[in-house]
Amino acid sequence: MPPPVRPLAALSAAVLVALASAAAALAQGTRGGFAPLEPQSTGAERIDDLYWFLVAITTFVLLLVMVPLLVFVVRFRSRGRPRTVEGPQIRGNTAYEIAWTLVPVALVALTVGFTIYKVPGIVDPSPGEEQTVVRVEGRQFYWQFEYENGVIAIDRLRLPVGRTTLLRLTAPDGDVIHSFWAPALMGKQDTIPGQLTRLRIEPTREGTYRLFCGEFCGIQHTAMRGEVEVLSQQEFEQWLEQERRTQEEQPISLGGAIWTGVCAKCHDPELDLGPPLEGNPILNDPRAVELVVRRGRGAMPGVGQRWSEEQMEALQVFLETTLAPRREEDGDDGDG
Repeated sequence: MPPPVRPLAALSAAVLVALASAAAALAQGTRGGFAPLEPQSTGAERIDDLYWFLVAITTFVLLLVMVPLLVFVVRFRSRGRPRTVEGPQIRGNTAYEIAWTLVPVALVALTVGFTIYKVPGIVDPSPGEEQTVVRVEGRQFYWQFEYENGVIAIDRLRLPVGRTTLLRLTAPDGDVIHSFWAPALMGKQDTIPGQLTRLRIEPTREGTYRLFCGEFCGIQHTAMRGEVEVLSQQEFEQWLEQERRTQEEQPISLGGAIWTGVCAKCHDPELDLGPPLEGNPILNDPRAVELVVRRGRGAMPGVGQRWSEEQMEALQVFLETTLAPRREEDGDDGDG
């Protein structure tokens, strides 16, 4: 006689351990494993509600199936009878058949209804209220943010707390699809070359939150990370005005941000990806720099497609000031 097979016992033990661990984590107020981050926006709160609602539904279904199954396995085990002996032949039970038809239908209807109720607040958390508008461009391999007053930021998005911000997301023609994702603040939204998508967000707590690209976009995909900094409304307005003046009066500050967020991700000597640029003679030729940055060269994508002239000039000022080889002054040739 073959040895008895008991896969259900191991599966049941694993399920019970997982449920006990999740219950302990929730009791302690912690979020680990597969649980989402603590929500920091109105939309993220609704996503969080949907997550835990689905966890509750699936846990209920799991217990509804596993508990009777374990009871039947124990109660109606073979008790030494030959494995060839058949159990009683049950032809049907109308009440049970109606129940296991109506219960799944009710669970699906409840899930769909709750989702329909929650989704509008995720898509548009505060319809009709004042909005801050930011243009978001996903590029290989950085995020570029442009505010209505012309301020440009790289890899760091600043937002006001308690106010809805409309993000207009896109990517340049010739780039690839990226996915804008700040887990504590929102769900994912694609940035598609040549197309415009929208995402509204209303942060509820000040702080700094991680930003990722959720779509594999190339060899430096993992470097396409940033931060979302949520400020008070007064601090946000002050920063926005101060940054506008700084970028107008001191272009090197914007150039430094572009170098750090765009160029250094490949040309930092420690990374051994792109060739080091310090001391490269091409940096003394603004036209050559612009052609390479806008069109790319070899494995390098055109990171500066559709950059404004101000952006290009700011980068060139930074490169000429910090990395370009010093030009030797013409000296006296000694002819008197």
